[in-house]
Amino acid sequence: MTKGKGVEPPNDEDGHGTHTASTAAGRFVNYADVLGNAKGMPAGMAPLAHLAIYKVCFGEDCAESNILAALDAAIEEGVDVLSLSLGEEGVPFFQDSIAIGGFAAMKNGIFVSCSAGNSGPSNTTLSNEAPWLLTVGASTIDRKIIATAKLGNGEEFDGESIFQPNDFPSKLLQLVYAGMNGKQESALCGEGTLKGIDVKGKVVLCERGGGIARIAKGQEVKNAGGAAMILMNQETDGFSVSADIHVLPATHVSYAAGLKIKAYLNSTAAPTATILFRGTVLGDLSSPSVASFSSRGPSLASPGILKPDIIGPGVNILAAWPFPLENNINSKSTFNIMSGTSMSCPHLSGIAALLKSSHPTWSPAAIKSAMMTSTDLFNIGGKLIVDETLQPADVFATGAGHVNPSRADKPGLIYDIQPDDYIPYLCGSGYKDEEVGIIAHRSVKCSEKPSIPEGELNYPSFSIKLGPSQTYTRTVTNVGEANSAYEVQVWAPKGVDVIVKPSTLYFTELNQKATYSVTFTRVGSTYKTGEYTQGFIKWVSAKYSVRSPIAVMFE
Repeated sequence: MTKGKGVEPPNDEDGHGTHTASTAAGRFVNYADVLGNAKGMPAGMAPLAHLAIYKVCFGEDCAESNILAALDAAIEEGVDVLSLSLGEEGVPFFQDSIAIGGFAAMKNGIFVSCSAGNSGPSNTTLSNEAPWLLTVGASTIDRKIIATAKLGNGEEFDGESIFQPNDFPSKLLQLVYAGMNGKQESALCGEGTLKGIDVKGKVVLCERGGGIARIAKGQEVKNAGGAAMILMNQETDGFSVSADIHVLPATHVSYAAGLKIKAYLNSTAAPTATILFRGTVLGDLSSPSVASFSSRGPSLASPGILKPDIIGPGVNILAAWPFPLENNINSKSTFNIMSGTSMSCPHLSGIAALLKSSHPTWSPAAIKSAMMTSTDLFNIGGKLIVDETLQPADVFATGAGHVNPSRADKPGLIYDIQPDDYIPYLCGSGYKDEEVGIIAHRSVKCSEKPSIPEGELNYPSFSIKLGPSQTYTRTVTNVGEANSAYEVQVWAPKGVDVIVKPSTLYFTELNQKATYSVTFTRVGSTYKTGEYTQGFIKWVSAKYSVRSPIAVMFE
């Protein structure tokens, strides 16, 4: 693309595209770091893959015509995987440019990976909900860049910050709360809100939120003469914190830590604090955990499909960066650390490219199935994956679980879906002929073919609205060993009886298919209308384990 009159150059204006592209397919690079932290040799998920990058956003403007044009170009140019770290919430599929363009890509054998969105932790906040798209939530990694808030009473609270000055004194400074004047806008440390508050040379406690960027809060503290900032989470973000390139010595701590710091402030006439910068620490046993910002199900656009599909690394991700880093004009680093489902999506995109290379005949649905049925449910400490509250995360946060690339390469069984299989699903979802035609890119008459309920699509997970009893079928394809048998194991959701028939699947050759049925029956009356429970079924052979999550809403 050349620059001409009225034509914008295809440069990366904000770093987002460079960061996500390198996460999917960046080559190995020696001696990477961000301001001296997270040192190592990074690479994208598929470091030998070729990249084709299409610019669709100019600032905040991501025109649907640009998105569709880029998807058309990608299809024409024969890409294998599309990675889309963008989307919007609550759009029916026939009005969703990514769903429409993604359907065309899927018809052409292209795998489409998309961000779930950054509107968590509230439920029903998803983007990119169509079942032909992989919808990716965000999890933490086991690396932390620790900055510890130390109080005058000896208490210490670990937080995170990329900016780790080595000349910040460890002596205790006076600690003040930005909201000491009783004004919430001051507590949030918005621009100009600290005027009239004496913070000069002090450590300032600010609260997260209010639509004000985390780094901008530190800028306000710095402008007002503050020496350092402790940024505490709002309640909804719980224990989920981010490492940022702050403009002054700072740490971002949990909501629980913030409450204890507030209690200390109120307990003494002369509160003091400092920040101890401890650098990069590996081996966090609670990783992976679900980030507070990661959007959650259940899906509004298609309640019969469990979304998100999967989670992958999306917090404090180091990847390529096209500009000098903020707060360090002399930096020659070409890397930055960012967080978001924009970062988790390209991890899965790169893994999809590896799977496509390993299994060139697999369809996009087969690749998705391999990823979803082979996930991890436990963190590296051996406990169930938690969310921002440190409680076990539910299926609307994790989907099928955390991606495990090596197991996805050898899934044993896959749930395949052909492009035409989505037509009866769309018709059964209540879309009109014209609307289905917009999605499918051809004329469709729903009356000519039997439609199916959403839950009958051959998906690797189950999302059920349950009255007294419902039965669904699934068909699996053997991609493991020719002669094999799989026995079913059932972890039934509470309040639900789950019967799978047959209980054993036998195969005598590769690519052989087998069909089974699952009957869900409500038992007892403990659960009220609208409440959810969850479980899973697992097909187990001598070599493979193939798991499908179940979410049940009681009607």
